[in-house]
Amino acid sequence: MNFDDQFAGRTAFVTGAGSGIGSDIARLLAARGAAVALVSRQEEPLKELAGEIAAAGGKALVLPVDVSDPLAVEHAVAETVGHFGALHLAVNNAGTSGVLHEVPDLPEDEWNRTIGINLSGVFYGMKYQIPAIRAAGGGAIVNISSVFADRGLSARAAYSASKHGMRGLTRTAASEWARHGVRVNELQPGVIPVPRQQGNPDEVAKIAERIPARRLGTGVEVAKAVAFLLSDEASYVTGAHLAVDGGFLI
Repeated sequence: MNFDDQFAGRTAFVTGAGSGIGSDIARLLAARGAAVALVSRQEEPLKELAGEIAAAGGKALVLPVDVSDPLAVEHAVAETVGHFGALHLAVNNAGTSGVLHEVPDLPEDEWNRTIGINLSGVFYGMKYQIPAIRAAGGGAIVNISSVFADRGLSARAAYSASKHGMRGLTRTAASEWARHGVRVNELQPGVIPVPRQQGNPDEVAKIAERIPARRLGTGVEVAKAVAFLLSDEASYVTGAHLAVDGGFLI
């Protein structure tokens, strides 16, 4: 297989593309031939990534969007189709970890904000992505969850609940749309370092001790797994959840 043209002629819609895993996913899809709609609340990081993609010969569209706003998501999907002509692939990656509070102390507005981004944002995405993908003749969606879709996470009730909810949402959409040529899967990243951790080798080592692979993962490793689930190589895979976690859930 020539990965350079794996997604040639296809358009991908990636939320949370401004940093971290989302930017790695968008970068890899563009490198493999996809035209990519870059979606995030902050415009400047998207512009930088779009410039990088364009310099490498790719195509990117910058869409500053809050995924918890259904009207904004609807407009973003429509703008993507209008700009590139169709939508074939989507990655719903935008998310927030929320604030640290045990259940009785969690402010209601923080609960609503986290659920609004992590769960409702995925629902709004698929609500408008699925019809567009079906109209293009079919394609695939990957919802980025977490290993904590299978575990509770102390002091992160809203985050954990949102990831558990994404499992049901993903499987329901998969069951509804498989016969129409739209595959929907969930990917669970394990511990992927953030810049704060990258500068603290002691903290990284402490976390890595709890992972069978004895190291943290990378955004590129997650992106490659996403590319597999979006690709024709996974044509008979839908409603699945794939952990990319170095064995964290074993």
